[in-house]
Parts: sequence; structure tokens; C-alpha cells
Amino acid sequence: MVATVTQKLTFDRFLVECPEDGRYELVNGEIIQMNATRNHDDVADFTADSFKDEIKRLSLNYVVKTTAVIRTVTKSGIEQGRRPDVSVIDRDVWRSNRTAYSALREPIQLAVEVTSTNWDDDYIDKLDEYQRLGIPEYWIVDYLAIGSRDFLGNPKIPTVFVYLLDAEGNYQISAFKGSDRILSRTFPELTLTAEQIINV
Repeated sequence: MVATVTQKLTFDRFLVECPEDGRYELVNGEIIQMNATRNHDDVADFTADSFKDEIKRLSLNYVVKTTAVIRTVTKSGIEQGRRPDVSVIDRDVWRSNRTAYSALREPIQLAVEVTSTNWDDDYIDKLDEYQRLGIPEYWIVDYLAIGSRDFLGNPKIPTVFVYLLDAEGNYQISAFKGSDRILSRTFPELTLTAEQIINV
């Protein structure tokens, strides 16, 4: 009997081999399809549209994308290709090479993950990878309250978590529920409440 070893993909190889139809991430060297419900997409779209409105209103130098892939690295040094549900990116960085794939190696300004059945990826793996990369602001929108009680408390209530990178490179967390106005460093004048996002 001969054992065959499947070669793990690098980030560069992932960009070449990733199918163009659908949503995919590179996780532990393998291409993983990311499926989302319509409700999940509605929450992500509403959040992206709210950011776009704020960028336009204040003439901010950002673009908002739902297709961007970011190269991250795990604690053990494995390259990942993460695709946030919403990415806020410096416009100059995005436009620096317009013929390139929508993949970035540098930190974006803000990443949003809308939780689904693989919620632990958002709360644990992506949180660690985004912090390690140095993404200044990271939102987890747990609109179904499907994360564990360790994060959501008891009873579990739909929550928007905002993680802000401090001077030491560690995330500081704030939780927003119901009519709480979400406080964002990227969009300090944003007048969005948790329930507006959660109840789309």
C-alpha cells in the first residue's frame, strides 16, 4: 500500500486555483467553499451599504468590498486566505494595482464577519489571525445569537462585537445590543444601532 500525501496550498497557489464562482477561503492549505443564507447576505449587504453611505457622505478615502481575500497567518505559521463578509479598505491600497486579484497581503482598515454555523472560526481563528495581521477594527455580527454563552452571556442575545486594536497590538472588545449605537473608530459619526443591523 502506498500512502499519498496531498500538497497543502500556499496563498499564491490558492489565488490561481480558487474557482471564480462562489465564495471560498483557504483554510489549513485547502480550498473551502463558504455558503451563506439569504438572511446572512442581507445583514452583510446592509452593513456594507451603511459604510458606503458614510464614506460618500464624508468623502472618506475607503472602498467597501465583499469579494476581497486577505492573506493571514495562524499562530503556527500556516497561510490562510480569509474573505470577510465586508471589507473596508484604504482606497489607495485597493487601487495601487488594479489588474491584480482582489487579494491583499496588508491589513485592511475594517473586517466584518457575520456569524453562521462555523461561528467559532469568527470568534477564535479569524479573531486571532486579524489581530496578528494588524487589522485595526474587526466586527462580529452575531445576528442569530449562535455563538457560545462564553461570548454572548446567558440568555444569549443577538450582539454586534467591535474589536479595536490597541497600541500594543491587542484587540479591545465592546459589545452592542438592541438600541445601542455602535461605536466605530473607522466611522466615528456612524449612527447605526445593533438592532438596525440585526433586524434587517
